[in-house]
Amino acid sequence: MSSIPEHIFLVEQVREMDRMAIGKCDIPGYTLMQRAGKAAFELFRTTWPNAREVVVVAGPGNNGGDGYVIARLARSAGMQVHVLQSGDHSRLSGDAARARDEYLEHGGQCIAFDAQQGLPECDLIIDALLGSGLTRAVEGEFAVLIQAMNAHPAPILSVDVPSGLDADRGVALGETVSARATMTFVGMKLGLMTGAGCRHAGSLYFDGLQIPDEVSRAISACCHRVSLDGLHSLLGMRAPDAHKGDFGHVLLVGGNAGMAGSVTLAAQAAARAGSGLVSVATVPQHAGQISAACPEVMAHGVRNSKELEPLIRRATVLAIGPGLGQDPWARDLLSKVLELDLPTVVDADALNLLALDPVQKESWVLTPHPGEAARLLKTTTREIQQHRLERARALQEQYGGVCVLKGCGTLVAAQEQVSVCSAGNPGMASGGMGDVLTGIIAGLLAQGLELYDAARYGVQLHARSADMAALDGQRGLLASDLFSPLRSLVNADRD
Repeated sequence: MSSIPEHIFLVEQVREMDRMAIGKCDIPGYTLMQRAGKAAFELFRTTWPNAREVVVVAGPGNNGGDGYVIARLARSAGMQVHVLQSGDHSRLSGDAARARDEYLEHGGQCIAFDAQQGLPECDLIIDALLGSGLTRAVEGEFAVLIQAMNAHPAPILSVDVPSGLDADRGVALGETVSARATMTFVGMKLGLMTGAGCRHAGSLYFDGLQIPDEVSRAISACCHRVSLDGLHSLLGMRAPDAHKGDFGHVLLVGGNAGMAGSVTLAAQAAARAGSGLVSVATVPQHAGQISAACPEVMAHGVRNSKELEPLIRRATVLAIGPGLGQDPWARDLLSKVLELDLPTVVDADALNLLALDPVQKESWVLTPHPGEAARLLKTTTREIQQHRLERARALQEQYGGVCVLKGCGTLVAAQEQVSVCSAGNPGMASGGMGDVLTGIIAGLLAQGLELYDAARYGVQLHARSADMAALDGQRGLLASDLFSPLRSLVNADRD
């Protein structure tokens, strides 16, 4: 078992890696199956050391074969094992049939799943039902069995993929197992890390099954996992004689009537991320309020784009959208920002206005949530969520620059590369979190980072800060709770 790898793949790419391991590296398929079963068995022995009675739900394919290996190992360890079969096991063949036969030869027993009887009492359920090859909605006996697993009080460990999950798109295809943990093999599948995959997979574990690295290097990953490792160094150490002018000047535009909090959060985030100077252009009645809330930020009341011009001349980075609104004031200020080529972060209502009159620029980072992404692409939120990778790429192609498609498993799409963030938690489902992300990315841009680097570093800092803040509990997590851990993380390489 190893840490979650950097390279993320689609299912067909992982299948090709399997074929290469068998055909070019001369690793028998049954050896790979035995390694997978052993890795999953060792995981559950470590994670649930007190489990003594185990139910293995075995499907009619190779995923079921992994389950039989786990069942044999668990029985050899003195556990009570129940193997429930579903599907036509008379058609089981190849390595999966061999794994079943070996389990039976060691004294194991199998019974067909009976919906009337349900699942027996146990300490742990092993989901080895459907695996990664699923492409259509689960129905019939499989659906009933998944319902029974989810209703059972025992935790579920899914083998390779939670049954019912599209392992490419992170979409639940009807009834889908909600696992406490998932161990996947050979290559990390994107669908486990984004969309509904985050909910159904639980804690993720990976094992490469001792396949040589040359196999994964031969396949171009569909995207890469964002990690703070390697990103901290982008900012570098500050010189002893550094001054505030060395670290950029962010100008945030927003905070329409009644929405001063949004732009204030974004401004504070830009400052905490390390921007040397931070200014806010807001409606006149909010300038004093923002200055009082955050005296380090220079707040200016502007009535129109003409009054915005002198502020723009002093800025090195722009961010527009938090609390912007969609009235004539907002439209006027956005039109002025769109004339410029400064590095810019575009969020919230600025995205909604952009959707009404699309333009393309290479100097910006767009940060839509799925609803805003749907408006930008003239589609539905459901369509965005069912095809997150493709739609993130489509946003980048249509609007240019870098696109951050927010949500569980946030995707960061540049012209030829995509990254996925595996950090974060449900506590982030609260007001102001997106404003903080806007400010963090703007603050990193102000310190000289390129668009893609600032976006993926910012997304990871944002999520990791939320994870640290959530150590005290996810419920009640506020956007402003991220500021203290953010400051700690952005200084992680300090001496």
